[in-house]
Amino acid sequence: MIPVSCGQIADAVGGELAGIDPAAVVTGAVAKDSREVVAGGLFVALPGERVDGHDYVPAVTEAGATVSLTTRPVDGCPCIVVADTQVALGELARYVVAQLPELTVIGLTGSQGKTSTKDLIAQLVAPYGPTVAPTGSFNNEIGHPLTALQADRDTRYLVAEMGARHLGDIAYLCRITPPKVGLVLNVGYSHIGEFGSRDAIAQAKGEMIANVAPGGTAVLNADDPRVAAMASRTEQTIRTFGEAPEADVRATDLEVDGEGRPGFTLHADGQSFPVQLQLIGEHNVSNALAAATAALAVGLTPEQVADGLNAAARVSQARMEVVERPDGVTVINDAYNANPDSVRAALKALVAIGRAREARTWAVLGEMLELGDSSATEHDAVGRLAVRLDVNRLLAVGEGAKPIHLGASLEGSWGNESAYVATIAEALELLRGELRSGDVVLVKSSKAANLRSLADALLETAPAGEGAAQ
Repeated sequence: MIPVSCGQIADAVGGELAGIDPAAVVTGAVAKDSREVVAGGLFVALPGERVDGHDYVPAVTEAGATVSLTTRPVDGCPCIVVADTQVALGELARYVVAQLPELTVIGLTGSQGKTSTKDLIAQLVAPYGPTVAPTGSFNNEIGHPLTALQADRDTRYLVAEMGARHLGDIAYLCRITPPKVGLVLNVGYSHIGEFGSRDAIAQAKGEMIANVAPGGTAVLNADDPRVAAMASRTEQTIRTFGEAPEADVRATDLEVDGEGRPGFTLHADGQSFPVQLQLIGEHNVSNALAAATAALAVGLTPEQVADGLNAAARVSQARMEVVERPDGVTVINDAYNANPDSVRAALKALVAIGRAREARTWAVLGEMLELGDSSATEHDAVGRLAVRLDVNRLLAVGEGAKPIHLGASLEGSWGNESAYVATIAEALELLRGELRSGDVVLVKSSKAANLRSLADALLETAPAGEGAAQ
């Protein structure tokens, strides 16, 4: 963060100084975790379900924090007292970003693919200027401003992933970091239980386009009708991406190699270049095109974009993370999160890898959360798709995932090809007993279903020997 005096911070967030000189300067990072506080930094005391950040204010003061954002004075500790520390955090980030006129904000949202696309954009633009991007999917009203506050006067690009659970969420995040480039990937079923319909999701995601800064560029998915229709929500420049012939940035000649990595020809601005992604899954073509279009909008050439896509690697964990165990079993850990669209994409990638290797494929699937009234139908459909794609073995884990097993059982004449277990411990026991060398295992669920722990356990308990991580 840029150096900011406590007086300036108090003015920006509508706070009152308590036990601190207004001329005192914050020179270090902003943190909400007391363990991450550095000398000269600022600590944000947020209330939690189990702990209250105010309890740690004395400790961070002793550790050298210049000041803490609090909702009440803390004896003997320098504080800026505000009505709501979360709101104040957003206001501070908004103030700091406004002091950085050379900063270009690239904002993105979508029902799936946000984090992978964010990672791609950051890798594309980083060679051309200092870049800040969130770790993992730091994309809510707390993670977003904390990421923005990492920018300083040298930062040229801020890649801002934005998530939403309610109407107005993305508009709020855009007020903190007005996007010069605003990108919407897709409108799917993620959080449909919160929003009620895909049209409502589209309304929420479209807030990104409605808030593109004057003189900026809106980037829209030409292959998604709900996203393409968002063009009416802005008067700024519009650039589209997709496989549709009318897209400004598009892909042709799509092929997937034996490791599930897609290659294609990138067409942009009248030029064409070959691209071979290092990421797993055909669905990453759309993410790559979106990232390419955003990078072109900030001044990169088509050749620079193609070179960057060819070199880009997977950054965030548990997203189509492929690891080969010493005994020859390959685990695809895609258990960070899940919705119907992302599960379908992961299943297709699993089958492509299995077919190329002539390997037995396992789909180990947990519950997809926040689907509302459509939950049973969507889980059933995933099970049926696994049968149609000819996945060799299907294992549904947890009560909420049982309709996956039932759907598969009703779709085909399967015997023990599909199974259901109630717990992760049962799943691990079954897999330990039945996996054999050469098998490819996909593990996927919503984050709260915790199948990521199952993927970790499959790797930790693998037999000893020679293996390689990919």
